[in-house]
Formats: sequence, structure tokens, C-alpha cells
Amino acid sequence: QVQLVESGGGLVQAGESLTLSCAASGSIVLANAMAWYRQLPGKQRELVAAISPGGLTYYADSVRGRFTISRDNVKITVNLQMNNLKPEDTAVYYCATGLPGSYWSRNFDYWGQGTQVTVSS
Repeated sequence: QVQLVESGGGLVQAGESLTLSCAASGSIVLANAMAWYRQLPGKQRELVAAISPGGLTYYADSVRGRFTISRDNVKITVNLQMNNLKPEDTAVYYCATGLPGSYWSRNFDYWGQGTQVTVSS
């Protein structure tokens, strides 16, 4: 059973930064495709960023230039650095993982429990 544990959510003001972390077993973080999704109130879950095992990255248009997805090979986590946060970034953020092909197919098999990010104006 794959378990993903997110941390780092919270309440910030617009323009501030937060870093989300997703922890899983080492082999999963290093060998799988990893992604961050978010779900805004009343809306479908949307892909925010993804990283392939080889380090390719994808960003949604709404966050490109402000968010950065990365692997920490020491802590064995996948992080989402979020800068210049906006009120419209308020959502529950989920970590997800899947086989390497998930980076291309956007079909991820395992999900964390989510962490709330709230950005006040």
C-alpha cells in the first residue's frame, strides 16, 4: 500500500510564499511520476504541477512562473514551492504518484489526504 503524506499548508496573505512537501517511501519518490493537484471549492480537482522520474516538469498555466515542483533526494520528498500566492490559489492541495507513464497520461494511482492552503487578500 502506497502512502503519501502532505505537509506545509496553512493560511498566508496574498503575495507570500508557502512550500508543500509530500513524503513517501524512497523508491516511490525517486522512481515514480509525482504530481500536485488542487481542488477549489465546488470545482473539480485540477493538475497544478508534475515531475517525471527524469526530472521533466509540467505546470498549469495559472501557476507557471510562480510555483516550482522539485524532488529533495536527501529528505526523499517532493516539494511544491509556491511564491506570490493569490487568493485564487486557495484550495486543498493533493500529492499524487503513479508509474513513470503517469507524467504523460496524467493518470495517477495513489493520492495523499490533502492539505489546505488559504490565501487571504
